[in-house]
Amino acid sequence: MTQPISILLCALGGEGGGVLADWLVDVARHAGYPAQATSIPGVAQRTGATTYYLEIYPLPHSQLQGRLPVLGLNPLPGRLDALVSSELLETARQIGNGLASNDRTLVISASSRALTTAEKMTMGDGRRPEGPLLDVIASHSLRHHVMDMARLCQESGTLVSAVMLGAIAGSGLLPFTREHYEGVLAGPSKAAQASLRGFASAFDLVKRQREQAQYVEQVMKPTAPALSPAASASESSSAVLPGDVAAKFPAVLHPLMGLAHQRLVEYQGPAYARLYVQRLERLLDAESASADATCPVTAEATRWLALWMAFDDIIRVADLKSRASRWDRVTQEVKAKEGDVLKVYDHFKPGVPELAALLPQGLANRLLRWDRARVAKGQAPWSMPLKVARHALWGMASLRLLASLRVLRPLGSRYQTEQALIEEWLGGIEAATRLSPALGLELARCGQLIKGYGSTNERGKDNLLHILRHVCGPASAVPVAEQALAVARIRQAALQDEAGQALDQALLQHGAPARPVKEQPVLWMKNPRLLKP
Repeated sequence: MTQPISILLCALGGEGGGVLADWLVDVARHAGYPAQATSIPGVAQRTGATTYYLEIYPLPHSQLQGRLPVLGLNPLPGRLDALVSSELLETARQIGNGLASNDRTLVISASSRALTTAEKMTMGDGRRPEGPLLDVIASHSLRHHVMDMARLCQESGTLVSAVMLGAIAGSGLLPFTREHYEGVLAGPSKAAQASLRGFASAFDLVKRQREQAQYVEQVMKPTAPALSPAASASESSSAVLPGDVAAKFPAVLHPLMGLAHQRLVEYQGPAYARLYVQRLERLLDAESASADATCPVTAEATRWLALWMAFDDIIRVADLKSRASRWDRVTQEVKAKEGDVLKVYDHFKPGVPELAALLPQGLANRLLRWDRARVAKGQAPWSMPLKVARHALWGMASLRLLASLRVLRPLGSRYQTEQALIEEWLGGIEAATRLSPALGLELARCGQLIKGYGSTNERGKDNLLHILRHVCGPASAVPVAEQALAVARIRQAALQDEAGQALDQALLQHGAPARPVKEQPVLWMKNPRLLKP
């Protein structure tokens, strides 16, 4: 008995999962095949997953002679023909529900991730590793295609729904021709043309992967290893490192260094990127005596150094908010069409620390003292709420003017302070690496403590400096042989809670002094009940 083809579409809120379901139903009906779709929407836009279930009968109406098949409304465990998802963790979650099977299900998934709230809340690196998720897909699917859908969307200027449609078409799962799919997408608008480009990119990629897999099954040995679907995505998304820089570092560092170099050029210019390279050269030279060709200390510092050097300030925020790519992204997210009026307001609330960061050290100290005196008198810290119309000429001009102040950033107190702290951290890594590569690696990993902004960022830098000055080095009370293990445990404790209680306990356990207690103003408030007659 002929069974309908069952497809489960999974997308995040606002990604066009409903549009994709409608497209597939339209394709089936235009081709003359019975089809039915049901949906379970998420909680709200971008806060929940949305799933759409389709059943398409593989025989056209012309062969059914007036009979209509009975199509189901929900998927059955183990009887799903295709699982298509726009997010890697969501794909694994649906597989965990028991819907996919390794003897029947085709899995098409994006390799990109949208971090969950639990992953974001972790003070350390709370991201779920992708390797186990890819293993789950491979072990619970008959065939699978994992691709960088985000890159395909960016290159074609369309949404992920068009890319997912192209992947479904290229898989050969449904009895439709390419013209059937393109007929649904075709149109004179720019959005339709972008959808066709995204469709074509995914169609060609999946078709090529399918043909390669068939060739391996027919010609090659059954045990021939398959190429990792995420490998091509990572290689294509990496930035190109300048040749003179690449020649100085091992090839294993090139992908991440390329991204970091590009980020710093955009942040402050080529000279600042050269400073980044020079700093890494110092670490590479320090571990040149090590037998490990992967250069773990330099590799670990590559990322954290770039993130620290590209610290967030109001100049950086203004630059990101005024970029054309942001306007394009907002336009796509709200689905604005040609002729629609779109207004975007950006809200800022800079305080004294943000303004003092742009001033020379002397003026910055005077301004900070004035604000601390206000707080000591019971007043709120000074701030200046702003509402900037990004769509207006004066709003865009003010943002670009603020972003252009990056040429003056090296004169500001924040820049000079950050560079001094970075040099102290790198000096500690360099000296520790020559003494013990394991200790140098742990100090490099301490760059993870620098994150966020405001008080979170300041607290992370204080914790890092305390480790450098009191746990490492010959003057430390911790024995040299135990310093690497002590730094690792203290760093993990610092990432456990914001209050720092676990950090202080770990410091004391390893013979290092606890962090000094910071002075806090004591504000005396009158009891309003005592003021009543």
